[in-house]
Amino acid sequence: MVEPVARMRPVEAADRKLVLFAIGKAEMEPIATANRKLYSNPLVLALWIGLSSVFVEYMKWWPKPEHGIFGYLSPIPALGAVSIAFMFAIDWLNRWGFEDRSAHVLRRTDLVDIPAYYSRSPSSGFWILEYNDRFVGMIALDASPDAEADEQVVAGSIKKDREGHVKMSKGTSKIATIRHFHVEEAYRAADMQGELLDYALKHAFAADPKLEGVRAAELSLKGYIGAALRKRGFALEKKGERIGTLRWQQSVRLLERSKWTPSQDE
Repeated sequence: MVEPVARMRPVEAADRKLVLFAIGKAEMEPIATANRKLYSNPLVLALWIGLSSVFVEYMKWWPKPEHGIFGYLSPIPALGAVSIAFMFAIDWLNRWGFEDRSAHVLRRTDLVDIPAYYSRSPSSGFWILEYNDRFVGMIALDASPDAEADEQVVAGSIKKDREGHVKMSKGTSKIATIRHFHVEEAYRAADMQGELLDYALKHAFAADPKLEGVRAAELSLKGYIGAALRKRGFALEKKGERIGTLRWQQSVRLLERSKWTPSQDE
């Protein structure tokens, strides 16, 4: 019997569809968390009960004891109908900010030619973690001269050489950026995000002494990523814009080389 094997490997050109799907999924995943938190918000619950009561009064669906135990169930259709309307409205209100962000990320220049972009600096890399040939997660660390850029691809902006390869400058920035970081939910309890992050940091700092730090974005709705960053010494650098109906906080964290401690397991 062959034992399942976990492996970390560099991204390949053939992985493009998988990577784009995983990035889109990672960017849209916080909507579900934001929706659940809003469902349990006291103000939303109070509004739901209030509007349901108005609906029950309008339809004359108050409990009727004379009909026995089933008579007490008459308000349930009103509660269910209003809850469905609330769920639709909450998802609609939360969706816009996350959809805009997802579209922006998927149009960035690093996803035009992924292997070529992440080979511009020895400290850069895009890795996929697999377990028994199943996708577990991914992390992309950009240490190129464009590490701090956030531009989208526009028509005519991509230049290629005679062989069809995208032309990109090479070099190492003083501060690298973790552009993509995602782990499938089933593997988060096993701290696979920590394994990915440790691997990327060790590679980045060992590959080029010019690299002084690594920057990463954090969203309060992605708790597993924030916990992994803080555990490894990423300090709050600045707060970013808020997103969603309840204005969830986005922030930027920075790990300086002097504060980095290699994992004892490595």
